[in-house]
Amino acid sequence: MKVAIVGATGYGGVELIRLLYHHPHIDEISVFSSSQEGKSMVDNYSHFIEIVDLTLEKIDAERLKTFDAVFFSTPPGVSSEWTEKIAGETKVIDLSGDLRLKDGDVYEKWYGRESASEALLTQAVYGLSEWHEEEIKHTSILSNPGCYPTAALLGLAPLVQANAIDTNHIIIDAKSGTTGAGRSLSPITHFSEMNDNFKIYKVNEHKHTPEIEQQLMAWGEKELTITFTPHLVPMTRGIMATMYAPVQDGWTKEQIKALYEKAYAHKPFVRLRGEGAFPFTKEVYGTNYCDIGWSIDDRTNRITIVSVIDNLVKGASGQAIQNMNFMFGFEETAGLNMVPVYP
Repeated sequence: MKVAIVGATGYGGVELIRLLYHHPHIDEISVFSSSQEGKSMVDNYSHFIEIVDLTLEKIDAERLKTFDAVFFSTPPGVSSEWTEKIAGETKVIDLSGDLRLKDGDVYEKWYGRESASEALLTQAVYGLSEWHEEEIKHTSILSNPGCYPTAALLGLAPLVQANAIDTNHIIIDAKSGTTGAGRSLSPITHFSEMNDNFKIYKVNEHKHTPEIEQQLMAWGEKELTITFTPHLVPMTRGIMATMYAPVQDGWTKEQIKALYEKAYAHKPFVRLRGEGAFPFTKEVYGTNYCDIGWSIDDRTNRITIVSVIDNLVKGASGQAIQNMNFMFGFEETAGLNMVPVYP
């Protein structure tokens, strides 16, 4: 297979190169940039020296059509424009948020820009790998979930689908490493301001909020709103999503445990810690795993769910490759079997 990465100079693009380089079914990787045509990836990332020799090309629709799959690891607005030009000629895997929200008006409200066409939004399949495998297998346009939604939705899915929790009172308190903010310089990730610091940001206005709500409503088949609060912590990679919700009457700890075990029994990248055992971000570092633990408070009748992922792998490039594997009929774990980097 030949694959293209558009937006290869960002952290998501670099992680795609790292993972695809070892993928057993990938013979050729080409990289594209809107601003660095002719430069080598080694010029941007010296750790590639004598390993990966890739020169950035100008984005061109006819060239992109020659690949088996095209990954878009780009800012908002880019992938929707280029996907329109190459749809039907190659398979598209979009790591940006352009195709995640099915309602264009909702997209424009939260992203502050024009949405993709209705036809494109209708075609795109939301690629939460563990839950949409069959739809992913039959699509040619894949919208990769955001990092925060991946962690949150995997933790909440079994409970919401079984109506085991009150979905009107879900609180998601999430923390991310600074790579989630991208490579571009900004005050929020400046070393002097981030080191020895802990920041809350985009309170009640983060664009991943409607994405999480959209999927929860599809599972629960009713309208709902959530409270989602993101934070930045002074580490490079990792997301921990801590979620709280009231447990519905009649549900026991044993039944909750059974829900999780049944849901993820045959899902190789979800690892359950069980009742009262909680994962740390370091335990999934550099991998496509999502580790989940939970506890029910008998005093308040609320459940606390903790879900951790590597934001650049399961939260972005790893899940994108997992979805590519489904789309091309490969083994789900192809190119993704790796032990976490620890400590």
